[in-house]
Amino acid sequence: MTTHVLALDQGTTSSRSMLFDARGDVVAVAQREFTQIFPRSGWVEHDAQEIWATQAATIAEVLARARLTAADVAAIGITNQRETTVLWDRATGRPVAPALVWQDRRTADACAVLKTAGYEAEVTRRTGLVLDPYFSATKLAWLLDSDASLRGRAERGDLAFGTIDSWLVWNLTAGAAHVSDVTNASRTLLLNIETGNWDPWLLELFRVPAAVLPRVVASCLPRDALSARIAGCEIPIGGIAGDQQAALFGQACFEPGMAKNTYGTGCFLLMNTGSKPQFSSHRLLTTVAWHTSERCYALEGSVFTGGAVVQWLRDGLALIKSSSEVESLAASVPDSGGVCLVPAFTGLGSPHWDPYARGAILGLSRGTTRAHIARAALESIAFQSAELLSAMQADARSPVRELRVDGGAARNDLLLQFQADLLGIPVVRPSNIETTAQGAANLAGLSAGLWRSTAELAASWRADRQFEPAITRDAAAAHMARWSRAVQRARGWEREQP
Repeated sequence: MTTHVLALDQGTTSSRSMLFDARGDVVAVAQREFTQIFPRSGWVEHDAQEIWATQAATIAEVLARARLTAADVAAIGITNQRETTVLWDRATGRPVAPALVWQDRRTADACAVLKTAGYEAEVTRRTGLVLDPYFSATKLAWLLDSDASLRGRAERGDLAFGTIDSWLVWNLTAGAAHVSDVTNASRTLLLNIETGNWDPWLLELFRVPAAVLPRVVASCLPRDALSARIAGCEIPIGGIAGDQQAALFGQACFEPGMAKNTYGTGCFLLMNTGSKPQFSSHRLLTTVAWHTSERCYALEGSVFTGGAVVQWLRDGLALIKSSSEVESLAASVPDSGGVCLVPAFTGLGSPHWDPYARGAILGLSRGTTRAHIARAALESIAFQSAELLSAMQADARSPVRELRVDGGAARNDLLLQFQADLLGIPVVRPSNIETTAQGAANLAGLSAGLWRSTAELAASWRADRQFEPAITRDAAAAHMARWSRAVQRARGWEREQP
């Protein structure tokens, strides 16, 4: 009997495959990085062909590492970087343009025009989102306008659009299925969040032909609804969810009021709000959390540059040789020495929504060392996440009493302690911090019948360590006030250029 689940975790900087056994434990992992393309300031692209090549390579590699074959896999779960926009030719299956990454800011002016025209309130009412280049709709419109032939081909149905989940499923099924799960579809600015369908008014506003759109499906699929062909075997695709919704599911945040924060390339704080969408008064997003037997919704705060600031210290400034060095370097000084680093490299997300902000380091003195900058970089991750929780607490019907955390940077004890200090609530790290892949596996395992219910999944969730606040609320407020001053100096920078 097949008793393993294969989770495909396609992220912003790498593609990963993870195998889970019937107990939900990780059996093997394979991961490959791929190229980040920055054609100009604020533009971020990927090669969709390279994404698929790296993902396919990790599938073969993880099976070999586990000494298993495709026949041992009961189901596949897919999770992915969201909003990243891929446009490809249906006949050849090849992209017709670079993939525009969620971080890409090239459509900031297009969003500003729509805001000035007064469309944002109605867009938010229909989608739960804000008018920002973060989302897929203006990216897709830009691609269709970038080449004189593309819009006509799209209107004729010759081209297919999708976020990364759609692109992976298309390739896994050799072009037989063009679908997007509702969590990913809810991040495009084209889906009506209450009906779960593409919205004609939005399609007209963003000038998107319906012929390019994928079919919207549930996050937990009926068995054999979709099948991938791997090494000659037909394997059901049982679960699909955007990375942050998958992490919420993997953290077993099944009850309204439960929240998690993922520290990946960006930071994403989601709180389960139950079966009806709850709209924010503090510039947070309303999003579909998942669709199993029914749709569940979440409030979300999005930070564009979280753990990526550590990658920048390594690759951009060469302050460290590997990302693992940052904690010891930051811990070598008692504080940041007055330095504030605002990593607004691709603008600011929630609650500011400023695509024109850019990164800044403030408070430098003659005594500043690379250790102070490293500490300020780590603190910037916690500061941005604290802003999100503050907005979420103001919107929530009941207070968030603990924050479950995951993602690569959640290994960093210094970061998590500072996070608890700022928030004033416990920060809880699970035994498996790769909960994005865990969530995809859990959705697929439910589809395949390996697990019977979310209650069973919740019972298997285990904590590794809990970080308690260790400073006064006055001290935390002083930290946040200093951070707010730094953010104000970074805002609007690109717009102010001559």
